Amino acid sequence: MSIEEPKTLTKEEQDKIKHELEDFEDEFDDAVENEGDIKDGDGNFGVSKEELSILRAELACEFPEDYDYMSDAYILSVASKPYSKDPTQRRPLDYTMEKLTNVMQWREESGAPDLIDLIELANGPASAPAAVEQPELYTKAKAVAASLNNGSLYWHGLSKQGKPILWVRTNRKPWYPDVEADIKALILLTDTGIKGMPNNTTDFVVIADSTSPPPPNPTFMIEMLKALVRGYPDRLGLLISSPISSIIQFVMNLLTPLMPGRLGEKVCLLDGETVMAKLLQVMEEEDIPDFMGGKASHDMYYPEESKCSIRGSGCLKFDWYGMVQRLEEARDAYNASH
Repeated sequence: MSIEEPKTLTKEEQDKIKHELEDFEDEFDDAVENEGDIKDGDGNFGVSKEELSILRAELACEFPEDYDYMSDAYILSVASKPYSKDPTQRRPLDYTMEKLTNVMQWREESGAPDLIDLIELANGPASAPAAVEQPELYTKAKAVAASLNNGSLYWHGLSKQGKPILWVRTNRKPWYPDVEADIKALILLTDTGIKGMPNNTTDFVVIADSTSPPPPNPTFMIEMLKALVRGYPDRLGLLISSPISSIIQFVMNLLTPLMPGRLGEKVCLLDGETVMAKLLQVMEEEDIPDFMGGKASHDMYYPEESKCSIRGSGCLKFDWYGMVQRLEEARDAYNASH
């Protein structure tokens, strides 16, 4: 079967995407612990408990069903930044609220808060009242389940700094993806990782085994970038991809010109000989999986789809609930020891 040569974007297409992303700055960092006007070592200002309460109250008023999505640590990370118009001053609260509102509006527009319902729907029988009464929603649930079932994306373990790790197995991804379902699955996974973060943690790590990636799909890659920038600004702390191939280089050549701020600096492409040293910086040696040169086995939890069985009474094979439980246990253990 012949595969079409992936196409690059024209300058006009690049400019359009950049314009869509220009209001979403990639400048949120971990929270500072100071209060008031005291700066931390990175030049960020402290935020008082009263100011945090004001921001919390405004979010609850504007987004009553999703306001608790953002942790205090994340809100503080946004509010503590120097003001772009005067770096000697902290951002005004109104400016911070605008930044937070941008993220919450994206969540509302993308339907992110309700996507978790698709997991329950997919895990239940096709005869369930919710599936029968909402056939279009059930169709979407089946598509998201199919995206998850191949086991190409999952959370497993924390870094040494307590950051959840999202693993990417590119050899399991289909050549012809359902872009809409894949983006929904990615949003679901990202929200789950954020909920599984230890105290005072605001970002996560992505590690990709890029041994046999499928042909690049520009539509999916661009929609993924939009979701990351608009819905999860600075949630990505580090992305490690190994080994380097022509497909991975094509992906980076496509996305790098579109990435705002410091996002591109967080991407680390490594060959098979150098990736182990980087992984040892990120995690404990016993946690490095066998498909990255270590000894830990992920396949006992996340096998290939052909080796999976239906988890419930529906079409979900991926161990969603087990993944969530293991991530919560890792979070709780980290919190207890720090």
